[in-house]
Amino acid sequence: MSARYAIGIDLGTTHSAVSYIALDSKEGRGPNQAVLPVTQVIAPGTAEAKQLLPSFVYLAAETEFPKDAMGLPWKTDQHIIVGEFARTHGAKVPTRQVASAKSWLCHPGVDRRAKVLPWQAPADVTKISPVEASARVLEHLRSAWNKEFGKKAPLDEQELIVTVPASFDASAKELTLEAATQAGFPRVTLLEEPQAAVYAWLEAMGTNWRTHLEAGSVLLVVDVGGGTSDFSLLRVGQQGGELTLERLAVGDHILLGGDNMDLALAFAVNERFKTAGKTLDTWQLAALTQACRVAKEQLFSDPKLEKAAVTVPGRGSSLIGGTLKGEVTRTELTALLTDGFFPKCAVIDVPASARRSGLTQVALPYAQDAGITRHLASFLSRQAGSLQLSTGFAQPTAVLFNGGVFKAEPLKNRVLEVLNGWLSTAGAKPAKELPGADLDLAVARGAAAYGWVKNGHGIRIRGGTARSYYVGVEAAMLAVPGYVPPVKALCVAPFGMEEGTQADVPPQEFGLVVGEPTRFRFFSSSTRRDDLVGSMIENADSAKDLEELPPIETSLAGNQLGQLVPVNLQAAVTELGALEVRCLERGGKGQWKLELNVRERE
Repeated sequence: MSARYAIGIDLGTTHSAVSYIALDSKEGRGPNQAVLPVTQVIAPGTAEAKQLLPSFVYLAAETEFPKDAMGLPWKTDQHIIVGEFARTHGAKVPTRQVASAKSWLCHPGVDRRAKVLPWQAPADVTKISPVEASARVLEHLRSAWNKEFGKKAPLDEQELIVTVPASFDASAKELTLEAATQAGFPRVTLLEEPQAAVYAWLEAMGTNWRTHLEAGSVLLVVDVGGGTSDFSLLRVGQQGGELTLERLAVGDHILLGGDNMDLALAFAVNERFKTAGKTLDTWQLAALTQACRVAKEQLFSDPKLEKAAVTVPGRGSSLIGGTLKGEVTRTELTALLTDGFFPKCAVIDVPASARRSGLTQVALPYAQDAGITRHLASFLSRQAGSLQLSTGFAQPTAVLFNGGVFKAEPLKNRVLEVLNGWLSTAGAKPAKELPGADLDLAVARGAAAYGWVKNGHGIRIRGGTARSYYVGVEAAMLAVPGYVPPVKALCVAPFGMEEGTQADVPPQEFGLVVGEPTRFRFFSSSTRRDDLVGSMIENADSAKDLEELPPIETSLAGNQLGQLVPVNLQAAVTELGALEVRCLERGGKGQWKLELNVRERE
C-alpha cells in the first residue's frame, strides 16, 4: 500500500512533536500541513491532547497510582508513563524519572542498550535503557497517530521521517533507528534537525524564500533547545537558473540549552533561601527549577514585568510556614541568562575547559563552558580552515534561529549583536535574521516537508554525508618485539558523498581476513574535506582530526580459518543512507560487505 502522508517526527531532548502532509497535495504548506495533537496524561485520571509531548518517561511503582488512573484512549492501565505528567510528577520523584534519553543515546561512555536509566536510581526501581526510553516516546507518538488515523492510514504504512541532531555520529543514528524499530516503525528516514528547520522555513516562505537569500549567501542555523546547542552552515548556489541549497558544515553535539538556564536561576534563588536559613532537599530543588522555568518565560514574554514570583511546596515540620516564596528579577535574568549564556566575546575566543578532578561521577558529558556564543565562535573559526577561507572565520550572511530558547527576543538579539560585531570587525556586512521561523514546531514541520520534497516536490538541500569516513588498515611491516603495527585510515567516503553513488578505491589490493572473528575499525572527520576516495592517513590513532567510530565485529565467511584473501575495495552510499564497504576478490570469486549507517535508512 502506498503512503498517503509524509509524517515528520521531532524526537526532541525535552519535547517531541508530529507534523504531517498529504502526499497527494500540490503544496506542502499552509492548510495542507498539520500538527498532530498528542493525547497524554496531565494528572491522575486526566488526559489531554497537546501539540508538544514532553520527552520524559516516568517509571511508576506498581501500587503508586490507582488502576486506570494513568489510562489513555489506547491503553487503560500503564506503569510506564510518557509526556506531561511524566515531566511534572517526575520532578517530584526524580529517582523514577527518565530525562534527556536522546542525550544518553549519543553518550559513548555508557552501554546505551543497557538498563541504566534513571541514572543512579535505587535498586528497587526497574531501569530501562536509553534506547528503550526513546522507543517509549516514539511508541506513544505512534499510538496517538493510530488513534486518530489508524483505520485509514496506519502509521507504519506512511513516509516516516525522524529527526536527529546533525552532530549525531553513526552509532547514535543507528541506536535511534533501533529505538524506532522497537516502537513499531518499520521504515524510517533520519533527517538532521538544522536541515529540518530550513525545510520548515522554506515551507513557510513558499516561493518568497528567494527574496531573502540569493546565490552566494551563507546561512547559519543556530539551534538551541532544552538540552542541546547545534550549529550548521549552508550555502545558496545556482544551477540551471534555479537557486540551490547545499550543506557546508555541522558542529559538535553540545549538551547545553534551556534546561541549564532554568537551573542557573534555581541556584540563584536557592542561595537566597540558604541565606534565610532555609535548606531545600532534592525534591524541592527540582520543583524550584520548574518554577524558575515558568518565571523565565513570564519575564521574557512581558518586557514590562520587572520580577516574577516562584513558590516551592514545603517539606516537613522544620520548614515553618509551609510553602517557600521567592522571586526572579529582570536584572537576574539579564545577568544570568543573557550575559551568562550569551556573553559578548571575540570570534577568536574558545570555550573554557576546566581542569577535571581525578575522580568524577559518570554522567552525561555536559558542556563545561556555558557560553553559547563562545561555542559559536569556535565553530565558525574551525570551519574557516576546513572550508579553506582566508577570512579567519566562516562569515554567514543570514541566520535562521531554531529551538524554544529563542522565543526570548533578548537572547536572539544578543546572538545577532555578537555575530554582527565579529562581522563588522572583519569588514563584512551584517548577517540578517530570516523571518517566519516556528521555534517550537519547526523541526517536525520541516521533517514532514522533507518527506513531501522527497516524493518529488519543492527544493531539496544537497548534502550527502556530513563527514568524511575512513576504514582502518593495518600497516604491513616486519615483526618487532613489543611493537604493534600502526593502523592507517583509508578514505572510503569523502565529505558530501551523495546517496545513490559509489566509488572504487584506486587500484591497490588489501588482505581481508575471513573465516574467523575479526574487528574492523572505522573513523570519521568533520574537517577533512579535501580527502578523496583512496586517500590514506598514515597513523589513524595519532590524527587529531579523526574521530573513531564504534567498530564492526564480525566473522566473514571463508574456507579456511584466518585465511587472508586479496581484495579490491569499493564504497557506496546507498539510497537508504548506509555506507557500504565492498571487498571484491580478484576475478569475482567472492564478495564481502561491511555496512555502516552514516545518515539515514529506510
